[in-house]
Amino acid sequence: MTAPLYELRGVTKDFEGRRVLDIDRLTLDPGCLTVVQGPNGAGKTTLLRLLAFLLAPDSGRLWFEGVPVERGLNHLTALRRRVSFVAQDSYLFNGTVEKNVAYGLAVRGADRRQRTAAVRRALEAVGLAGFERRKARRLSRGESQRTALARALALDPEVLLLDEPFTAVDRAHLPHLEQVIAELPAQGCGVVLVTHDQAQAQRLAQRMVNLDQGRPAADQAYGDDG
Repeated sequence: MTAPLYELRGVTKDFEGRRVLDIDRLTLDPGCLTVVQGPNGAGKTTLLRLLAFLLAPDSGRLWFEGVPVERGLNHLTALRRRVSFVAQDSYLFNGTVEKNVAYGLAVRGADRRQRTAAVRRALEAVGLAGFERRKARRLSRGESQRTALARALALDPEVLLLDEPFTAVDRAHLPHLEQVIAELPAQGCGVVLVTHDQAQAQRLAQRMVNLDQGRPAADQAYGDDG
């Protein structure tokens, strides 16, 4: 039996005296596009940051592919390299689009040929082919969001975590980007997407998780049986 991609048991997270997450048990399946929804302050971004191994729970346990997540730096670094997280307002460095998209690959020691090929594929995927030499800080907000997504895709992650990644993307490019994301689970990449767009959630979700005051409500599976 295949282990869940993630499993959370008794997980809590507090900020400034307020309980942001309070999860008795939650499992996320591999090869699935899971949409997380809920009102502002429901804990959606905190959940993504925990799944990205950028935060540790205050209590409870987190498993990744059936293995308990430990707090040792070496263990966390190895896990972080298997996951890409795209924040709603992702930071872009000074320099070119190519330099930004290739950053993670360079950190991981990919040679120049590998970086060039991966950057080209990623930019084509998000509709920014030919933008390699553009200055990243001069892009529109929508182009910046697509560049951040390309940077994540270039790493060929096992898990892609997306926090409202399309809020500034113009409607002309949105269907293509949604198709790119929707195809990832079939390619072996688990996807967890936070979006307030109800129509987008209905289009993309294979499973829906609703958070309310940090607690998962009853979720719903989509697809052939839904």
